[in-house]
Amino acid sequence: MSSKNITILSIESSCDETAAAVVRNGREVISSVISTQVPIHTLYGGVVPEIASRKHIERVNQVIEQALQDAKMTLDDIDAIAVTRGPGLVGALLVGVSVAKAISYAKNIPLVGVHHIEGHICANYIEYPTLEPPFMCLVVSGGHTHLVNVSNYGEYEVLGRTRDDAAGEAFDKIGREIGLGYPGGPKIEAAAKEGNPNAVDLPRAVVNDNVYDFSFSGLKSATLNYLNSVRMKGEEVNIPDVAASFQQAVVDALVEHAMLGATEYGAKKLAIAGGVASNSTFREAMKTACEDKGIEFFCPSKILCTDNAAMIGCAGYYEYINGRRDGLDLDAVPYLKLGE
Repeated sequence: MSSKNITILSIESSCDETAAAVVRNGREVISSVISTQVPIHTLYGGVVPEIASRKHIERVNQVIEQALQDAKMTLDDIDAIAVTRGPGLVGALLVGVSVAKAISYAKNIPLVGVHHIEGHICANYIEYPTLEPPFMCLVVSGGHTHLVNVSNYGEYEVLGRTRDDAAGEAFDKIGREIGLGYPGGPKIEAAAKEGNPNAVDLPRAVVNDNVYDFSFSGLKSATLNYLNSVRMKGEEVNIPDVAASFQQAVVDALVEHAMLGATEYGAKKLAIAGGVASNSTFREAMKTACEDKGIEFFCPSKILCTDNAAMIGCAGYYEYINGRRDGLDLDAVPYLKLGE
């Protein structure tokens, strides 16, 4: 690795957060600014892609300027620009990619496209400055559920992924159905604190042809069927019990798959990442499971679990020192696979 300090300006706009950060040497966050659109999308019960794109356009320059100002730097102090190129909402991604390319061209600064899931994995490097690969990482967010074997910086083997809904997406759908609204994850977590996780018998899906893959559509359907049956009987839905039972079913599946992968691959370290990784029940369950197996457990602070640009700056740093440089033909790729 270079002895020279590498300062990266990073931009994240894959969904409904417009974020920019200044990161030094991959691990030191000099500044981080996040502009969230949650209050806007709450009105519609979920993210509206067209609105998200427009809000990114409105906010992206201000967020970048604020990140540089907070870092007491200008673009002349920046060694490279890292930007999320996928996966995500194509219109939202294009805003960040376009701005990054414009700055790269205008200031002749190297450009590095970053995979969003790689960013989530790298959030652990920021939280734990001494963490080094190899380790197992479970990335769980609104759009992604991936079990990844991290063999080295920038080297990933995806062992399992969701076959249908991501865990966070399932949280949002059930949250809406039981009347809690959007975003479902934190609202279900809050309601579940008052409920019984064993009140409703819900399935834990197993995917026969790949034991590491996830499936949450059956759980979602079973929960909806239960709600319909209760309502058809004219009974009142016990929201805390449904929330707690649903949350426990998701957590059980996540922990079981992660521990299976860690055990089979002989992982000594296991990390979690992504928006759902901020769920306290999930964090505690994974911590306990790792302790039982003698595996060292890592999880980022909650602010680093949700979408942010600091994690993109960290991932961008390791891509940069590994020699990655993107041209002005860099494009947004909404269904980008990890490793591409």
